[in-house]
Amino acid sequence: MHMSDPSSAVIESQVHFRALDGFDLAGTLYEPTSKVAVERAAVLNCGGGVRAAHYRRFARYLAEAGVPVLTYDYRGIGQSRPMRLRGFAASIEDWAEYDCGGAIAWMRRRYPDAALVGIAHSIGALLLGGAPNANELSRFVLVCSHTGYFGDYRRLYRVPMAVLWHGVMPALTRLFGYFPARRLGLGDDIPFGVALQWAARRSHDLKFSGPGDATRAKAGLARCRGLRAQALIVSVTDDAFATEAGTRRLLSYLPGLKPRELRVSPADVGARGVGHFGFFRRSARATVWPRVLAYILQATPRQAESLSTAVLP
Repeated sequence: MHMSDPSSAVIESQVHFRALDGFDLAGTLYEPTSKVAVERAAVLNCGGGVRAAHYRRFARYLAEAGVPVLTYDYRGIGQSRPMRLRGFAASIEDWAEYDCGGAIAWMRRRYPDAALVGIAHSIGALLLGGAPNANELSRFVLVCSHTGYFGDYRRLYRVPMAVLWHGVMPALTRLFGYFPARRLGLGDDIPFGVALQWAARRSHDLKFSGPGDATRAKAGLARCRGLRAQALIVSVTDDAFATEAGTRRLLSYLPGLKPRELRVSPADVGARGVGHFGFFRRSARATVWPRVLAYILQATPRQAESLSTAVLP
């Protein structure tokens, strides 16, 4: 179903596709109206418990520049949520292996000759790396990415977030049969299994526990370690969650990436704060998004060099 105005430079279509295990997922495909051959296309992975609609403006921006983008909701989230979430079975391994893998496969079929770019926000970076076909992606853009370990958060947030993730979350999840995040103003509701896995992660070591499958989790982490690609790491100076420590911990699980860092400050977007979600707000369009687009396109050496980046050790 097309949703865009006929005069728009972007065709916005609601799509459904199969995860690798056959589960039906909902997404939105943003395509340029131009008939010029597509050289780059992107799959955009959401953060945990964040609806794909949150990334709409950035996806449209890329499509306007000639880069089609698929955004999608993981199973149990947003438009991929079943009628009844209580008792719905889903795990972090499902999100990474089946859902992300299905999104990559669908976009590859849609654009067989294009170089695919993997874009991810927050913990979506880890899910993207754990997809069985992540090696189909030619490069990555990882925005405010971390592993979700509360000890890496800014000091002021560590105790309250530890209480939320490891005390409130499991208690409410067992009571409701899912984590009622929307009632708490914390994003979208999270399926039972995913929430308990999240709550069980108390150590700096990334060990998926709870109702998940340890064998599948280890296989996903092995795929992360096996990735070989370039990556642009977009970090935000006032992000309380994807701090420098958190981002470096994430990259330790993706040792084959060749990262460049793009640091974004509130001054870069003319705002008082950017935080964990501000990169995707309209205020970043004029100053920050073009630098990310230049990296994706690599149109000329000069554009690539214009990125204010530094290789992370």
